[in-house]
Amino acid sequence: MSEVILHVLGTSQDAGLPHPNCFCKNCTKAISHPELRRYAASLAIVLPHERAWHLVDATPDLKEQMARVQIKHKMQGQLMASIFLTHAHLGHYPGLLFLGREAIGANKVPVMAGTKMKKMLEEQAPWSQLTKLHNIDVQEICDGQPIRITPHATVTPVTVPHRNEFSETFAFWIEGTKKKVLYIPDIDRWEQWDEDIYEACEKADICLLDGTFHSARDLENIGRDYREIPHPLMIETMDRLQNLVERTEIYFIHLNHSNPALDADNTIRNEIEHKGFHIAEEGMELSI
Repeated sequence: MSEVILHVLGTSQDAGLPHPNCFCKNCTKAISHPELRRYAASLAIVLPHERAWHLVDATPDLKEQMARVQIKHKMQGQLMASIFLTHAHLGHYPGLLFLGREAIGANKVPVMAGTKMKKMLEEQAPWSQLTKLHNIDVQEICDGQPIRITPHATVTPVTVPHRNEFSETFAFWIEGTKKKVLYIPDIDRWEQWDEDIYEACEKADICLLDGTFHSARDLENIGRDYREIPHPLMIETMDRLQNLVERTEIYFIHLNHSNPALDADNTIRNEIEHKGFHIAEEGMELSI
């Protein structure tokens, strides 16, 4: 049976840690201590026996993330077999530009995107140059329709509510030979989703969920209004899913630079882990 590995390439909200133009406690520590830095949320689906890997979201940190997974699995110089995009926000698709003429000069890398995003990538600069030069081959994906990336793994997009200025937003079910993973890095509110988050997580062995903000207090000291950036609060998510932690592994990902859970030594991080939840870490691998 072929192994399927989920490699966590990034765990931060779109602009990473440290955040640009920010010297909050978390960012200041990350500037001084490079080991505390975090890349934008992204996953690699690695198929070691096939010597192939697939990418979920092409972040602004793509070149560093690519090198990490390639070195880890001894695939230096081997491009991803495909890219699945969640949506058109800063942390999730600008890395596509590294596939273009000015950088890698890739040849027809399959890029899986929703209807609106496919149209944007094909018609609007600078993305349209990638398609015209055949650096990428954009393929339309639809809600609930599984894509088999190997006989041993499937990826199924699921539409979720988010700020869809330029594209639809997908979560993904990622299923290997042993386990089923639910990946939701971005969503506005659990109650706005057509599906019940408890019932969805109940079907999963592992969940990687939107942990952008721990509470509404996260942004108080950096001059931003939480209401302008809708995401479910970690404290609310934990209340909803507390009864599941003994049977489903639940990780928080896509953490904003202001999130106190980034500090591994503080009380809030300890409370989260005491309740049975986890903070996703970069380089973490899950055998699925």
